[in-house]
Amino acid sequence: MPPAVLTDMKTDELLVNMGPQHPSTHGVLRLIIKTDGELVREATPVIGYLHRCAEKIGENIQYVQYVPYTDRMDYLSSMSDNLAYCLAVEKLLQIEIPPRGQALRVIMAELNRIGSHLLAFGTYGIDLGAFTPFLYAFREREIILNLFEIVSGARLTYNYVRIGGVMRDVSPLFMSTLQKFMDDFPAKVDEYNALLSENQIFVDRAADVGVLDRDLAINYGVTGPNLRASGVPMDVRRAEPYSGYEKYQFNIPVGRGLKGTIGDCWDRYYVRIDEMLESLKIVKQAVEGLPAGDILSKQLKKSIKPPPGEAYVRIENPRGELGFYVISEGKDKPTRVKVRAPSFCNLSVLPELSRDVLLADLVAILGSIDIVLGEVDR
Repeated sequence: MPPAVLTDMKTDELLVNMGPQHPSTHGVLRLIIKTDGELVREATPVIGYLHRCAEKIGENIQYVQYVPYTDRMDYLSSMSDNLAYCLAVEKLLQIEIPPRGQALRVIMAELNRIGSHLLAFGTYGIDLGAFTPFLYAFREREIILNLFEIVSGARLTYNYVRIGGVMRDVSPLFMSTLQKFMDDFPAKVDEYNALLSENQIFVDRAADVGVLDRDLAINYGVTGPNLRASGVPMDVRRAEPYSGYEKYQFNIPVGRGLKGTIGDCWDRYYVRIDEMLESLKIVKQAVEGLPAGDILSKQLKKSIKPPPGEAYVRIENPRGELGFYVISEGKDKPTRVKVRAPSFCNLSVLPELSRDVLLADLVAILGSIDIVLGEVDR
């Protein structure tokens, strides 16, 4: 067929359903994609497949009973979910947490951040065609899961943080295993960078793709590594410290456009790599300065009935700003529980990033946002 005829050809747009059962959607997410050949003209997320009435459940059971429900939301960051809810209830109760309990919370939250980012690193490699990094990531993630199993008995929904402190103290086995992990991990990150971060095929797939500029990120309420990758150094641990984070020295990694444009897929990926090392710094400081004493507040009563009032607490979980809003009427059950889920807000910007990109690039963009559907749907 002569080239002149090809230029006159018109194509029809095609609607494609990606998910809800698709490995690249990172959970039960459905994307309705309007395509023109290999180009994506529009991508619309359809959510709700994992909705479990999590907030309404919180209004029908006692405060302490709801803690295990929170770690089923972002099941890759159970420690942070427990922590945010417990901090909100503690704010209502107006109780102080012992220094040792606070330090243990920080250790677990930062180890959980590393474990979550390891999974993001490994699965992102799979999204873009590299399977080997996933095996490397799980080598170190397995050690973190072993640590969590020692303190909580679980390897996914840990449920270690309690209203007033933590469930139990750490053992010598935990501390020795953690020390070896802290000694070995920096060298492992160098392996990740050699294996994937600097891989030219990976760079070509991620750099200059899905660029999220700072204004668009702020307007959509994007938080966490996705916001920082756009050049905004916003971290709740620094802006509004909780659990003693003001005592720890750490940097806030931001996107610098090292391989492409600030705010592209590669920046979002690499901010998480940098954050793992910063979390390791925090863990080391918390371990070195771990105070003696109680792990549970002595102000805590057997029956938890906060006085009438309301409390909102936000923390920095691996995906961004996680907030719990709790209203009390002086009973043993909250009147209202509302969750500000970072994955939900971060996912909302996907249609903006998906216009006129290649279908293969849509997978790269979605993977770089690092969502958890248990938290999106709740």
